[in-house]
Amino acid sequence: MYLPIKPATRITNDGMRLADSQTPLPVKIHIFAILRTFQRRTSCSGWAIILRSSGVHVSTMRGKRRIVLSTLGSLGDLHPVMGLALGLQARGHDVVLATSEFYREKIAAAGLEFSPLRPLAAPDDPQMLRRVLDSRKGPEYLIRTLLLPHVGDMYADMSRATEGADFLISGEVVLAAPLIAEKRRIPWAAAILAPFSFFSAHDPSAFPFLPGPQWVARAPPFIQRRLLDVFRFVTRNWGAPIAELRRSLGLRQTRHPLLLDRFSPYLNLAMFSSVLGQPQPDWPPNTVQTGFVFYDPDGEAAPGPLQGFLDSGPPPITFTLGSTAVMDPGRFFEESAAAARILGRRALLLMGKNARPASLSEDLFAADYAPYSRVFPRSACVAHQGGVGTTAQALRAGMPQLVMPYAFDQPDNAARVTRIGAGLCLSRQRYRADKVAKLLGRMLASSTYNEHARDAGRQVDGENGASAACDTVERAIATLCQSAAAV
Repeated sequence: MYLPIKPATRITNDGMRLADSQTPLPVKIHIFAILRTFQRRTSCSGWAIILRSSGVHVSTMRGKRRIVLSTLGSLGDLHPVMGLALGLQARGHDVVLATSEFYREKIAAAGLEFSPLRPLAAPDDPQMLRRVLDSRKGPEYLIRTLLLPHVGDMYADMSRATEGADFLISGEVVLAAPLIAEKRRIPWAAAILAPFSFFSAHDPSAFPFLPGPQWVARAPPFIQRRLLDVFRFVTRNWGAPIAELRRSLGLRQTRHPLLLDRFSPYLNLAMFSSVLGQPQPDWPPNTVQTGFVFYDPDGEAAPGPLQGFLDSGPPPITFTLGSTAVMDPGRFFEESAAAARILGRRALLLMGKNARPASLSEDLFAADYAPYSRVFPRSACVAHQGGVGTTAQALRAGMPQLVMPYAFDQPDNAARVTRIGAGLCLSRQRYRADKVAKLLGRMLASSTYNEHARDAGRQVDGENGASAACDTVERAIATLCQSAAAV
């Protein structure tokens, strides 16, 4: 059973195909757990009616909705959610963004309502980030040490943030989001920022914590499924704090509260470009691929001295480690500067708070930070850590990339950039000036990398992810109302 919806642009509605202008969203997105029914008054259809609902809260407001978005993590996690929040706010919705206290000023400066969300770990703590970025042990440390002990606090904060909410959109590591949505009967969407997060057996991700990742990537789907089963078995007890919280709240128990509950039964927003990963048959039901969602503050420009450097000569090679890996750079910047000197090329080092190289020449410029949307298009190519936010900006700019990944989705993003011919990959252990210079020289000397990168940039631009994501959320809410009126 389907309901008609408004046209959409290059999205998928079932995780398997591109949507055309009349593709409907399945009703099962909107009518959930029908066994629990109750009487509720609504005006979604424009008239006050009494309906038998599935237990899903539907607003009595028409048009304008109160939408809560939540996320935790680095700027790479925050910026896409901010871009979506600002897009929904521009369409007249009442928007709240729940995230770390660390970002309060940034959220307020963007004109969004802020709501604090624990845990309180600062994303600029070098010692903590060094442990998080460990390619093999980092995921377990993040989940079991930094997040799960605080899931009760997270639930309490989400309870306050979602007071009166009509719809919830949540990032993956906001572990309390599915619980608060179920307890309060709020329809919700999961925001998925990278293909890695789907753990698809048909499009295998590069897992840095598994032995023989190249062999794993080539294994057929039935082998991939068995490997994922092993992964679920090994991590089956990680979610015990969530299971205990569920019991205390009187909620149903689940098979794997960490791996299976992170997807929504209503809507899953795949907020990345089809350049990086295309829909797969084993993506969760009700998945819509929107394209990348960017946050580009109006008027944010490169600082004056940096702008002068960009204007004074040929495009530089830009070296950056994003907002998280920059806290644990190792010798990345020293080796990068040396590689640029070997090549005789100008270089831009975006170094955060790290000490500047001892000898800076007029061809080498170092800065704490610069907006990627301003400097990447002015670059010859980009070398970075492979975070999905940085990768997305480099793809949009049409820049060839050299990726030195750390952990989580970064090795997978690096593999995907290499697969589409838009760049190359070099491990942290092998990131030395001579090897870096050799790979950068190969990319800069070949038109093939530039052509593939430019093709990717045109496709990313054409997807208009922010608009597609906003359209999808609004259509999901509208169809909820139509479904409720039809019950």
